[in-house]
Amino acid sequence: MRAGRAVASFDSATGMLRALSACLAGQDAPALGATPRSAVPAISALLGAVNRLPPSLADRVYAASGVSEAVPPDRLADIDADDLAEWVVDHYPRRRYPVIFIGSSNGALMHLAAALDAPWLPQTLLIPVRRGGVDRDDPSAELEAGRRPGWELLRTNPELVLHHMHDPNQDRLMIAGMSYFRVKWRRLPVAYRRFVREHLAPDGVVVSAECGLNWPVTRIDDRHVFQFGALGGADEQEYFTGGQRVREFLRRYGSEHRSWSPPTSDERSPEAEWGFEPQLLDDLDALGFSLRRLRFGHPEDLSPAVAALHRDWFAAHGLPADRLLVETFLLMEPHWALRTGSVPFWLAFNAGHSPEALREHLDAVDYDEIRMMLFSHGTESIGLAPMQTWQDLVGRARRFGTVLGADPQAYPRDFAGLVRAHRELTRVSPRTPPPAMSFQEAESVLRGADVRL
Repeated sequence: MRAGRAVASFDSATGMLRALSACLAGQDAPALGATPRSAVPAISALLGAVNRLPPSLADRVYAASGVSEAVPPDRLADIDADDLAEWVVDHYPRRRYPVIFIGSSNGALMHLAAALDAPWLPQTLLIPVRRGGVDRDDPSAELEAGRRPGWELLRTNPELVLHHMHDPNQDRLMIAGMSYFRVKWRRLPVAYRRFVREHLAPDGVVVSAECGLNWPVTRIDDRHVFQFGALGGADEQEYFTGGQRVREFLRRYGSEHRSWSPPTSDERSPEAEWGFEPQLLDDLDALGFSLRRLRFGHPEDLSPAVAALHRDWFAAHGLPADRLLVETFLLMEPHWALRTGSVPFWLAFNAGHSPEALREHLDAVDYDEIRMMLFSHGTESIGLAPMQTWQDLVGRARRFGTVLGADPQAYPRDFAGLVRAHRELTRVSPRTPPPAMSFQEAESVLRGADVRL
């Protein structure tokens, strides 16, 4: 099976890989980089039509689009981890780079990499696996449904560990007909080794991006865990013991359940989507190149540091730092952040702590202009921040604030906004970007931030 067919296009890692690699090639990534540029107008019109559907029908269309990408279980044994790694490195222009990042997915990291003219090789990828006949609110049944497919995937890929993730809150639409298999490399794949040897500058640096976020899991096998729930609007306790918000959520979606009854967790593990698997460090140490470790506890911990880094970078070259570009999840555009001279501030999602993270930043720094790319995931999930919250936050701009391309009435089913946000960002007046940042410049700022380097 072709690697590009096996990996989800709607995942954070894929979206970030496409956005960064396009930026390093001097290009942008319209429609999340998932479709040819010529098809974007048609995709925009189609998603606009979906926005106008009744909510229940729009939900089914959105879910069907995801299931169409899912891998049939009987094809999992055909997936080769080396092919996945080749698919990743093939995204990047073939030239020498001063820095190469390897590790956790992180939107702020993509902007740091873009400023340094550096690629990023993800440790984690999402393989969606087709399945039916499982109540999405029955996590124990989901675990059992994933045992055999997980074994099939792992038996031919000893370098991978599998995190079977199931989140009926935020991923409710997508998991109606698929399982989320997030795979992490515990050994450095051959294609990654070759890419570093051939494309790292002679005095270059390899940086491991290590998010320390972890989550309770149920151990299934030596290299296979089941994770119920995920970072977002609901907290761990609500996933495992329920509560009023869980009851209201399940009632709203017509579920026969009033809480979830997940399998007993027996350990904590790197969080499936964001966490770093530390076994990879052995191979990174053995590469023989200068290695730095960039460590942070939560995905959003890196965002204030990267924003401060950009402000200092702009100021050092006599450029204004009065524009803020807020991005959410995989809806991001490092190319246009640089082209418009915008300070980037990335949020992991549209729920939970994310509004507070942005609020804390705006309490510390004023901006004349604030633009936001707001991800719509299609679900009125627990902890979802309403549109008014985001409008109030961008409204703190001294002159101009907007949620780019948003349809407030459709949110969080504003699927057309995933395309329109990019289109509106391209209309912002460009500014001359500064020369590429040096790693030494980045080190000086990051060492003083809430990260360890």
